[in-house]
Amino acid sequence: MPSFSPYDWNESIQQRNEYIEDRLREGSPVIALTYDAGLLMLTVRHNQRKLYEIYDKLMFGAIGNHSDIEQIRIGAIDVAHAEGFSRSADDVSLQRLASFRLSPAIKKIYSDPFAQPVVLKGIFAELGKTAEKDILLVLSYDGEFTITPGYAVIGGSVGSEDKMADLLKAATAETVPTLDDAVKLALKAWAIGKQHAESLNRPNDDEDETPPTPEEYLAEALKTGLVVEAAVLERNVTREGRYRSLRTEELSVK
Repeated sequence: MPSFSPYDWNESIQQRNEYIEDRLREGSPVIALTYDAGLLMLTVRHNQRKLYEIYDKLMFGAIGNHSDIEQIRIGAIDVAHAEGFSRSADDVSLQRLASFRLSPAIKKIYSDPFAQPVVLKGIFAELGKTAEKDILLVLSYDGEFTITPGYAVIGGSVGSEDKMADLLKAATAETVPTLDDAVKLALKAWAIGKQHAESLNRPNDDEDETPPTPEEYLAEALKTGLVVEAAVLERNVTREGRYRSLRTEELSVK
């Protein structure tokens, strides 16, 4: 194996970051937030499904290479079920899942200049007994993860994520939304994030041209064949499963 100096390693990491971020730039944002009766996760997609149940109180959404997303999804399911079987369902948590299994594995691949990088950003959501106990975890391609209360976003650029987060922070600062309001808020955040990411690819646009509102942008996007995908983890249910996909009539698409 050829020798690798610290400079070579840093250079390879920089190139790896640029490669991954370029691949993620076209990704359709995923938004997750707490609502009064559970957790909502939402995106807008083409044909490929993007939101998944992981375990009883866990769900997952991501952008990136489909093969990498599928690998992380299956790995998370296997670990969660193994934990639930060997310990108990209550011992299955995002903190353990990320800290001891997913994050170390991704970090090992990321730091190996000879390994194919994981092209992925993902959101894991864990339903708590109350809204204050909900956990939202964003996992990045370098294995680092952050845990936030209330809401989480992933998108094609840091700027688009910041704009989505600003909207959600302001809208949820004083109250926990209902499901209907959470869907509307998530759709608006998606449009803002996607619109900002696209603007970065058109630096020579006429600055005097009035950009469409988020509602107008979303409407135009849906005319191109995109569809809204949304799922929830419901807090107070009598059925065994807490995860379900939202029906068309539950999506506030105008």
